[in-house]
Amino acid sequence: MTQAIIDSSWRQISLAHKTGAFEALARGYSDPSRCYHDWSHLEDLLSKLEAHKGLTTRSDLICAAIFWHDGVYVTRAEDGAVRLDEDNVKASAALFESFSAFSATHTQAVRDLILATATHLTAQPSIQYYDGFGRDMDFFLDLDLSSLGASWPVFRDNLDRIRVEFSFVPEQEFYHDRLRMFDKFLSYGDRLFRLDASRALWLAQAQSNIARASQELIDSLKN
Repeated sequence: MTQAIIDSSWRQISLAHKTGAFEALARGYSDPSRCYHDWSHLEDLLSKLEAHKGLTTRSDLICAAIFWHDGVYVTRAEDGAVRLDEDNVKASAALFESFSAFSATHTQAVRDLILATATHLTAQPSIQYYDGFGRDMDFFLDLDLSSLGASWPVFRDNLDRIRVEFSFVPEQEFYHDRLRMFDKFLSYGDRLFRLDASRALWLAQAQSNIARASQELIDSLKN
């Protein structure tokens, strides 16, 4: 990881956490079983947050949500099946709450940002914790999908890294799962990203990447 962006971002929110918070994060993001959902994923999101703070109201709360949203990421359940992403998201939110020293209102705001990643494309705020919270949620969710709009080589490498995290899943099953996800993304059209600014930054490249990757997966399934 690039330590600088991790360290500088954590300093902005460290006082709003209890002792041991960063160590708990480190245990998760340094887990060798992670290949995509590791420190590099946080580095990417935190760098983009820093570059686009002007789109946010409470960048500190979004920063906290970035740090904790994949705090727990386990791909394989105890029975050997793929663990539900919703279970990871709920566990990540609970882990954040156990270390939060934010006010009660802001703790709940960050918790809801994290929980929104379970449904992602359909997530909506149930409570406006502060003026601008809805837009902050939109931007946070756009950030979490922004890697779809990376350059093709980076996008393709990310897909390979995610495959490593699911190496216990048979290849054809994994490919079919990715295709279903990509089809869903494409079905949302311009609504894949919520904010106009996010669409300008990432939409065109994301749609191109998804279509290209889908065709590659279809071709692989034919062989």
